[in-house]
Amino acid sequence: MSSFRHVNYSWDDAKAASLDPVARLVYRSNILGADQRITNTGGGNTSSKILEKDPLTGKEVEVLWVKGSGGDLRTSLRENFSSLYQSKLMELQPLYAGMPGRGPKTDAEDKMVAMYTHTTFNLNPRASSIDTPLHSFIPFKHVDHMHPNAAISVAASRNSVRLTQEIFGAEVIHTPWLRPGFELGLEMEKICKENPNAKGIIMGQHGLINWANDDRECYELTLSLIEKAANYIEAKYEAKGGHATVFGGQKYISLEEGQRRAVLAQILPWLRGQVSQKARFIGTVQDDDTIRRFVNSQDAPRLAELGTSCPDHFLRTKIKPLYVAWDPATGDVDSLKGLLKDGLAKYRDDYGAYYNACKHPNSPKMRDPNPTVILIPGLGMIAWGKDKSESRVTAEFYNCAVEVMRGAEAIDEYIALPQQEAFDIEYWLLEEAKLQRMPAEKELARQIHIVIGAGSGIGKETAHRLVKEGAHIVAVDLNQAAAEATAKEITDKYGAGIGVAGSGISGCGPAIGLAANITDRASIRAMLDQVALAYGGFDAIEVTAGIFVPSDTTGHIPDEKWALTFNINVTGSYFVADEAYKTWREQGLRGSLVLTTSANAAVAKKGSLAYDTSKAAANHLVRELAMELAPLVRVNGVAPATVVQGSAMFPRDRVIGSLAKYNIAYTDDEATESLVTKLAQFYADRTLTKSPITPADQAEAYFLLVSQRLSKTTGQVITVDGGLHEAFLR
Repeated sequence: MSSFRHVNYSWDDAKAASLDPVARLVYRSNILGADQRITNTGGGNTSSKILEKDPLTGKEVEVLWVKGSGGDLRTSLRENFSSLYQSKLMELQPLYAGMPGRGPKTDAEDKMVAMYTHTTFNLNPRASSIDTPLHSFIPFKHVDHMHPNAAISVAASRNSVRLTQEIFGAEVIHTPWLRPGFELGLEMEKICKENPNAKGIIMGQHGLINWANDDRECYELTLSLIEKAANYIEAKYEAKGGHATVFGGQKYISLEEGQRRAVLAQILPWLRGQVSQKARFIGTVQDDDTIRRFVNSQDAPRLAELGTSCPDHFLRTKIKPLYVAWDPATGDVDSLKGLLKDGLAKYRDDYGAYYNACKHPNSPKMRDPNPTVILIPGLGMIAWGKDKSESRVTAEFYNCAVEVMRGAEAIDEYIALPQQEAFDIEYWLLEEAKLQRMPAEKELARQIHIVIGAGSGIGKETAHRLVKEGAHIVAVDLNQAAAEATAKEITDKYGAGIGVAGSGISGCGPAIGLAANITDRASIRAMLDQVALAYGGFDAIEVTAGIFVPSDTTGHIPDEKWALTFNINVTGSYFVADEAYKTWREQGLRGSLVLTTSANAAVAKKGSLAYDTSKAAANHLVRELAMELAPLVRVNGVAPATVVQGSAMFPRDRVIGSLAKYNIAYTDDEATESLVTKLAQFYADRTLTKSPITPADQAEAYFLLVSQRLSKTTGQVITVDGGLHEAFLR
């Protein structure tokens, strides 16, 4: 429908007609959640009251299908929705009424959440949302509860009651802030009875809920109410001068894009170290026009200090961000670091004071007091989370908060949720119980691993092995297309994560692919800076890149091939370590470096003079770097024997050459896979274990060395050669 300018109209009658009633609810939810102007990632919920056959009695009963706890409307499936007997939900009202001291912040309120399991229809295992009573007690078939920026702008304005009436008339009623739950559901039921012509409610400091007895009508009503609020805001915004005067007008001038990226690359690893003293964080940078317009403004310090309004926002962004009043015109990075260091210290003190002032006797212990959002004039916003997905969502939520502040300031005056109310949401015992039920983090969670040589063979296998343990992967290769292919394999398998960063600096998920030439310091530094912009820093590097240049039939190797072999197999690893250590030192977090040597380093072999001696040098490089980089970085090596299968170092012509060298029968038209298998088994038969060595065998060694399982091991080379007795230490 072309009448909508501020939301996307996506309803398709033909599509909806092909779906059963529950699938229509999922469809409605997905198209609502796909537009971030309608609701944020993971925010809001939808419901439909549907007639179903009771599996026990065979009779038709009314069932409330409502988005369950957790999940995201945009990606929700049928299994993400709870199904509850509507009649049994209504029967909970007298039970709640009889509880002593009932109210929106009492134990009685929380106890009601446990009662929802007694109303479950058809053994549906999906846990019910705390918003379930809102949907049940509103006497209409279909309900949408969204978090639109435009509606929250109204809800977070000082004169919200007047504005609600001015914008919507009698079709939308305002209700003051109440924590989501049973009491709020009862209040909404009362509003519906007292205002039979109302179509929705603006929930103070929170969002919008509306209803209808037809699902398409409910969807279109959601859009039209948001559109109405957005039109009102934009008219007032333009009347006040629009972008030229937003947030009190401009105070600072942004650095040019290249300068911004250079400064960010310089400070991000250091800053990651500062905020990761309790637990490591992954960063997301945003520096688009919208966020820079906010951080550069006169009013940014005042508004940032107020914090966010919508509970969904500050659960991710904390009570407020850290705003640092750095003047980008100076370009002084040292002064920026000083301001950040002082700002972080004050933020932690403020957070501790907030916790101590608001805590209850049974409150959970104080969580990490570091900010999850940092605002810097001239640069933009840096958001932090336990993984890339969480930091992207944090960035998204603060974008929503900025948009809410813009709207509220355009039509009135922005106000935040009172600190005690914010605390009671952040440290809600039900929320804490949900956190405690979450599975333990994986072994390499919160870490960024740079795998050099990840385009093929051992490097690719290592990247896949590490991501299984929770690591974020930077796949690096001389061939950028190969690096990107490995990263794509990982994101295709594990997903790109949720949340959308708005700048394009770091719209990456659990893996990215980058190019680098390890014989070129400038190329290595450019790659490490890109990693900083993408994730905030890095924790470990696995160098699997290498080259094998055989001697000719006379045993001679050209000088340039000798130099190339040492440049890649030795000097390249040193360059990587030397450049990376500059970043590790800035970051101040313990790291790990694993180099690739070879069983050939200990065994002299005819025909591989340059390779074998370069790997012997790499063995000693491991020991020297372990000394140089201690105690901050552990340095170890993996020494494979001949890995034929899946190795880029064994193209068909080399395989044929080796088969001929060892008098192994083959035919010129034989399939490459067959040739590789023959050669791999030949090498395996020379070992004690008699099994071909694969990239996966090597990847396991890299994982062990970078994990905490061998946390006291440094300066060592682990041999993965199937048992070559010639390579035994002697």
